[in-house]
Amino acid sequence: MANTIPDIALNDGNTIPQLGFGVYQIEPKDTVEAVGKALEIGYRHIDTAEMYGNEAEVGEAIRRSGLDRREVFVTSKLNNGFHRPDDARRAFDSTLAALRMDHIDLFLIHWPLPTRYDGDFVSTWRTLEEFRRDGRARSIGVSNFQVAHLERLAAEAEVVPAVNQIEVHPYFGNADVRAYGRAHGIPTEAWSPIAQGKVLDDPTLVDIAEELGRTVAQVVLRWHVQRGDIVFPKSTTPKRIEENFHIFVFDLDDATMERITGLDRGEAGRQGPDPDTFDYLPA
Repeated sequence: MANTIPDIALNDGNTIPQLGFGVYQIEPKDTVEAVGKALEIGYRHIDTAEMYGNEAEVGEAIRRSGLDRREVFVTSKLNNGFHRPDDARRAFDSTLAALRMDHIDLFLIHWPLPTRYDGDFVSTWRTLEEFRRDGRARSIGVSNFQVAHLERLAAEAEVVPAVNQIEVHPYFGNADVRAYGRAHGIPTEAWSPIAQGKVLDDPTLVDIAEELGRTVAQVVLRWHVQRGDIVFPKSTTPKRIEENFHIFVFDLDDATMERITGLDRGEAGRQGPDPDTFDYLPA
């Protein structure tokens, strides 16, 4: 089996590489080197965000790589402090300026923030629709949206999100949100795919990895992609960046997939904030 990264079809006619490289919590001073290494290995999908503070370094790494801009799929996300339409427009302009690009492949609302902005994330979404219409965002999507949030967009907006980026890992399958996405043509992107490292010592996963001669991270990432989700592990360690890339050269059988899925702890397994109550605004 060749180590070819599959593309996932989006509902707007575009495609996205199923495996990407995430830069959450990578310090700006380390980002150029880490992204450069990922691109050298073969990653062609980079996931950043305004709140990560490293968009400029992502853009610099892509330029230094010598790759054609069309070869690299770039995602960023709207800062929580800029949901008002005019603020969102300025923030999006700042993202393009930081990346030094004339368009972005995918732009997301980072969090719905239903307890902020009078609960109005719909006007924010309609502003992203503007970016899609003018071509500066090839695709637009959401992150951390629950089923009720997605249903509200379906009722009040024109464009169906191209993706929903949510917390998913063996301890938290986020099944209801994933099921809604499948039913409505919204692919799931799994953030925190190894539960911020919490699953790496899990006895079941350690046994499976030993049986297959793989790392636990490789096994878990393979589980994600066989379920059809998009995943973008983060590391600054070259060896791990490379290991995480090599997940398309082996398969998990049905029984192994079920063993991993069976680790789900429901809401108790959630590592990150609850999107229904999260209201963080950057200082």
